[in-house]
Amino acid sequence: MTDKIFVDSNVVIYGLNAALPQHRIATELLLQRPVISVQVVNETINVQVRKLRRPLAAAQEVAIFLMESCEVVSLEPRDVHLAIELTRQYSLSHWDALIVATALRAGCGTLYSEDMHHGLWVTPTLQILNPFAG
Repeated sequence: MTDKIFVDSNVVIYGLNAALPQHRIATELLLQRPVISVQVVNETINVQVRKLRRPLAAAQEVAIFLMESCEVVSLEPRDVHLAIELTRQYSLSHWDALIVATALRAGCGTLYSEDMHHGLWVTPTLQILNPFAG
């Protein structure tokens, strides 16, 4: 199994707010220079602006820092095809399945996400874990 990890946007968002109980774990994961996708970057901007009411310029600065601090994987057409298969096989949302597809293509061994199926082995090489469970 590979040591590469992929983090979902919820991990990034928790890493931005020191007042949240999930902050320490999220920060520890982000310090490992995880893999993220352009989808994670865009979701992070969206959540900051729409839910956290941060100014767009501040959200964009976080996105730039994130792209400099992580390995960023672009979405490809084959990711969409795989995401369609994954939604059918595991009852994931399309957006979550895209995250899983890019994590697989990037060769990650663990995908950390709060809102997917904790403990699920998608393949023999990729497991989804909720870092905040337990």
